[in-house]
Amino acid sequence: MHLRVISWFFIILNFMEYIGSQNASRGRRQRRMHPNISQGCQGGCATCSDYNGCLSCKPRLFFVLERNGMKQIGVCLSSCPSGYYGTRSPDINKCTKCKADCDTCFNKNFCTKCKNGFYLHLGKCLDTCPEGLEANNHTMECASIVHCEASEWSPWSPCTKKGKTCGFKRGTEIRVREIIQHPSAKGNLCPSTSETRKCVVQRKKCPKGERGKKGRERKRKKLSKEESKETKPENKGQEPSTESRDQWENKDKQQQKKRKVQDKQQKSVLVSTVH
Repeated sequence: MHLRVISWFFIILNFMEYIGSQNASRGRRQRRMHPNISQGCQGGCATCSDYNGCLSCKPRLFFVLERNGMKQIGVCLSSCPSGYYGTRSPDINKCTKCKADCDTCFNKNFCTKCKNGFYLHLGKCLDTCPEGLEANNHTMECASIVHCEASEWSPWSPCTKKGKTCGFKRGTEIRVREIIQHPSAKGNLCPSTSETRKCVVQRKKCPKGERGKKGRERKRKKLSKEESKETKPENKGQEPSTESRDQWENKDKQQQKKRKVQDKQQKSVLVSTVH
């Protein structure tokens, strides 16, 4: 009985020595992998090393590798930088890089913004937009094609001619409409926003101050005639021109002819009264 207890004691002692040796070898292996490992790190690191930076992060922080020359340094951030998306797990919260054509993303399969030269459509970055859509260079997204839209025509305007509503029989009338939606790059172009057509109205005289062009010309001619009459007496002493002499000679001939005709008529009347 005594020998059996001693044998069990040696078995337990050997087992404990084996466990201790395994823990010691694991510690040596960890020190070889991460030299200068430390528990008193800064910048949100839970564990760190002088060579690799952060090895693990404090709760709620994301672990991400940043390139520093030829090596990568681990850092711990409260949110992932642009071009990365965050994933949480019981073991570690980490930032993973988006696809090459994504500038920002929600996860590995859903982009929220594309890099230059690509257009966003349903979480994908495309170099050309699908049929029925067009590229919007302002938002860098594939958008629906927008066609032009115009309002209804206005009523026809009154019949006018050269800005007047009187003094004519034939004129033109106009109607207009407004553009309420301008088209996108591939949309249908806008139609004309005005139309004119000929119109016929009953002629009516224009009130004073609203005469047309012909009325103004007649008034101008009348004034010029009156001015010429006023200037004629001043020219009495002057020698008449060849044109005026011819006119006066023609008038004298016409007057002589009239007098001859009148004399013949008077003679015929006298002859008739004698008989």
